[in-house]
Formats: sequence, C-alpha cells, structure tokens
Amino acid sequence: MPQLTVLIDGTAVPENLGGVGRYVEGVVSHLTEPSLDVHLVVRPVHAAHFRAIAPHVRVHTAPAWTESVPLRFLWEQSGLPALGRRLGAAVLHSPHYTFPFAWHRGSVVTLHDATFFSNPEWHSRLKRTFFTWWSRRSLRTRPVVIVPSAATGSEAARVVSGIRADVRVAPLGVDRTRFHEPSTAEVEDARIAAGLPDDAAWIAFLGTIEPRKNVTALLDAYAAVRGARDATGSPTPWLVLSGARGWDDEAIERLDALQDADHVVEAGYLPLEDLSGFLGGAEFVVYPSLGEGFGLPVVEAMATGACVLTTRRLSLPEVGGDAAVYAEPDASALAAAIAQLLDEPSTVSSHRAAALRRAEDFTWDATAAVHVAAYQDAAGGTPAGRGAGGAR
Repeated sequence: MPQLTVLIDGTAVPENLGGVGRYVEGVVSHLTEPSLDVHLVVRPVHAAHFRAIAPHVRVHTAPAWTESVPLRFLWEQSGLPALGRRLGAAVLHSPHYTFPFAWHRGSVVTLHDATFFSNPEWHSRLKRTFFTWWSRRSLRTRPVVIVPSAATGSEAARVVSGIRADVRVAPLGVDRTRFHEPSTAEVEDARIAAGLPDDAAWIAFLGTIEPRKNVTALLDAYAAVRGARDATGSPTPWLVLSGARGWDDEAIERLDALQDADHVVEAGYLPLEDLSGFLGGAEFVVYPSLGEGFGLPVVEAMATGACVLTTRRLSLPEVGGDAAVYAEPDASALAAAIAQLLDEPSTVSSHRAAALRRAEDFTWDATAAVHVAAYQDAAGGTPAGRGAGGAR
C-alpha cells in the first residue's frame, strides 16, 4: 500500500519554540504511523532541532528571508504550495490558523483558540482581526479543522456561521522527559534559577503576562492572603511568576511597583530543564486564567505532581478534571482558595496524587493519532460538513 505524503508547515513556530512550537514538536515527534510519509518545513533556525527530535520526518528549510513575518506569509501563499506539489503531498497541514489559498489538495488546519471571537478584549486589535478572519476562512473552506478542546470547538460553532469543516478535537499531550516529578536537586536548581532565598517555599504561576491570565487578580489575592497571615504570625510562601511580559499593562504596572518585601518574584523565562522543579517543587501552582483554548501549563504542572488551582472557564475543566482545585477568577475567591490550600496540606497532598494520575491521560501519541485520522480523511476527500461545525 503506498504511503500517504503529508507536508506540515512549521514556519510559524517562534524562535523560542513556545506556543505553537510546543504543539508542532509534540505532534511531529510522534507521527510514526508507517502509512505516512511525513515532511516538515521550518525556518532555518529550527531545522537542526526538528531533525534531532523527529528523525523519522523529512525536514525541509524555507528561505532565510521567511524570518520576516510579512515575507513568511508571502512564502506561505506561493512557496509552500509549490513545495507541496514538488513533494507530491496529498495533504498539507497548516498548524497555526493560516493556509495557502492556492492549495487544492487535502487540507488540515489547526485553530488553537476561539477567544478572538468570544473575548476580543483579551487581544490586541490587530491580532483579533487577523485571527478571526483566518479562523472563519478555515472553518468555512477547509475539509478538516483540528482544535485542542471541545470548548474551543463549541465556541467556534457558536460564533462562526456557515461552518463546513469537520472539526476534530485533539487534546494536547505532555512531554514526560521535560515534565515529571522532580528530584530534590531539580527543586533546588529551580529555586536558584528563580532567584529565591535558601529554603524559601513558593507558589508558582507559569504563563505570559497577558489580560486573560488574570495576573492582577492573582497579585491582589496573594497580597490579601499574605496580609491576613502576617497578622497571625503565619508564614506565606513567596509568589513566583515565570513567563514573558505580554500586553497586560495593568499587571505590568503593578509588577513594576513591587518591592522586595512584597515577596513576589518575576522570574521571566525559566529554562525548560528547570520547569519540573519549579512547578513540582512549589507548594502549589495557581493558573487563574479567564479562559484558554486548552491550557497546556495545567497539564504540565499536573505531570510534575503539582496541586493546581485554576478556574472553570472554557477548556480548563476539560484539562484539570477532578484533579484540579477550582475557584472563580476574582481576587476574593482566589484569595480564599489560596488560604485554604495553605491551611490544608492534606488537600494539597491528595490533589498532587490525583494530578499525576490525570496527567497520564494526556499523551502526544493520542494527539498524533487524531492527526493521522484527519490526514487520511482529508486525503480521501471526506466531504466537508460531516461534523456539521461541531467538534467530535
């Protein structure tokens, strides 16, 4: 039986491999189905990395000038379909919203988030305009669209009319080589990397400082908890934020005004090798997001054995299940939940054990299996609209 040739466009992967990079890494490194002949095109900066993690995949490099975002989109519309035709690809997988209009063979597009429609205030005007336009085109014209959660598929169906794509849910996986129960040495390394004093305990947050991450409410909640505990002489772990500064001006202004005595550390990007120690070594992890397309940091934290406090917004309950602790995303509710976890170590311990079990449900093998089926159906000319716009 001849192999099905699939071309995956990885040129949208950012240089630091964050965001869509983690998704492309996870999928391509697990696409080992013998019936597939998988090709991946990336910008030159990423070629060696993907050849190392996915030796079964044929890696091609786009022109060096695709480092420019506008020129990358130009290449996507012209050079990418030309490459696909030259390779004899039956399916082109566009893993980050956009796709080439000139491609008329099998097509699969991944949409990571529907909050550009449902909560436009969380995004810059340019970003929401760009991604809502492409999301509509994908849902209305592509045969198969992949989303990371049922919540994202439902939101898309609610706000986009005329969906013809068969929408498939492929929950993301977690890399156990990067996210695992940490050793004592790994916890100590993370403490040093975060700039904490010796023997200091901490509460962890992992994510970009953008409006939906709700960092201002977290800072308010932490200050309230610490004030109440200081009044009774009870120590409070430090709050450590790891992640890049995004476009949440209010939260950034608050962070800039913090003093050492506030016991809040903005650690920035921590190296991947320190994240298991950072998350699993924390007293617990707080992820107070107002809504996510999936919420990968929750799965990654659970894989380290962390107790995770998050919210019930959008996809987050799909990820956390019964293993997570939930609170409303306002400062008073978060403060009450944080205080309760600090006062009830047995609750933290039970959720740590449940988190490890829950994380086992999220594997890149399972994610890849959904993609294999999507490629096969897209190549076979499965009629668009089979899913009637609903995620399955």
